[in-house]
Amino acid sequence: MSHQYCPRCATPLIERHASERLRLLCPAADCGYVHWNNPLPVVAAVVEYQDKILLARNAAWAEPMYALITGFLEEGETPEEGVARELLEETALVAESVELLGVYEFMRKNELIIAYHVRASGTVSLSPELAAYKLVEPAELRPWRAGTGLALAEWMRRRGLPVQFVERPGQ
Repeated sequence: MSHQYCPRCATPLIERHASERLRLLCPAADCGYVHWNNPLPVVAAVVEYQDKILLARNAAWAEPMYALITGFLEEGETPEEGVARELLEETALVAESVELLGVYEFMRKNELIIAYHVRASGTVSLSPELAAYKLVEPAELRPWRAGTGLALAEWMRRRGLPVQFVERPGQ
């Protein structure tokens, strides 16, 4: 597990059962901290821009991997506000409309993805977080079989496009 010390009092955490699961707990009598390890909410955008879908490559990823624009929610923000903010921060594009596609699990990273179809306008200017982007004709999209790829497949199905999965994004 990733945490070793209590974030409240710095006592080394121990594993014990809580709520029928093995959890990391603080053994300090006056603390009571439990690391629940709940999934993190992530927003994702199928960005429709200039009648194409914008896919981006994170600066930390190897080529040719491209995926949807994603990010974590900030405190006090709705998922709709979060996806619009992430789009603006990462691409400088403005969300003109935001429509919920669905909610998807991404167990490998302990995330819960809230995905949207976002129509965007403006001029693309990538943040340092992104290395590149490409615009793809909707009929040429090839979603991947996990996380945001499932959201992309749902967007395609709603438009009557055939869905052909690839094993990894960018293929």
